[in-house]
Amino acid sequence: MVAMTVLSILPWADALALTWFLGVWLGYAWYSRRRRDRDTTLLAVTNRYRRLWMLQATARDPRMLDGLIMQGLSGSPAFFASASMLVIGGVLALLGTSEQAAELVRDIPFAVQASKALLEVKMLVLGGIFVYAFFRFSWSMRQYTFAALMVGAMPPPEEFAAGRVDRERYAERAGKMVGMAAETFNDGIRAYYFAFAAIAWFLSPLALAVAAAGVAVVLYLREYRSHVLDVLRD
Repeated sequence: MVAMTVLSILPWADALALTWFLGVWLGYAWYSRRRRDRDTTLLAVTNRYRRLWMLQATARDPRMLDGLIMQGLSGSPAFFASASMLVIGGVLALLGTSEQAAELVRDIPFAVQASKALLEVKMLVLGGIFVYAFFRFSWSMRQYTFAALMVGAMPPPEEFAAGRVDRERYAERAGKMVGMAAETFNDGIRAYYFAFAAIAWFLSPLALAVAAAGVAVVLYLREYRSHVLDVLRD
């Protein structure tokens, strides 16, 4: 029922642009997950380093350095989760002043004129993106907590050396947990990128479609063709 109401509000050009935007985002996410275990992806290469890190942690005692690294890693999703909450609050506040916002958009050069209802739909879509990002960042924080628990519960090096605990298997599991947290964090960052594309919708449907494609290209170049990837892979 809600979807039918939204579709009745959206002009055909905006409906097509929004469909294209969601298709590009979901399509890129699907493509990224399909290739995440290959050595040609940034996530796959960094996952190897995460496993090596956990393998080295099994030989360290005490493991204060590993705890500090884990704390630093979990700080990034915590920051972005807080920022997402602030943005969501801003969008909700903007919804309460949609009339003034509509007048502001009308004053933007090259912006396509939109009704108040259409403008509110655009705000809701933008807010929904940041709600999704908040859930991904908060889940990433919890996953880093689980990884910290695995490091804290890691047996002493003597247990691994004596063969009473499988060093390779423990490092593999702990490294995989850290990798899962990093992948979830990456989902949130990707949402931020596409949120910038959604902002272009306030100008015109064409701007939204072009911005969505541009964001996908930027993400692809950074995750699959960047100099950082070349350095990590060498």
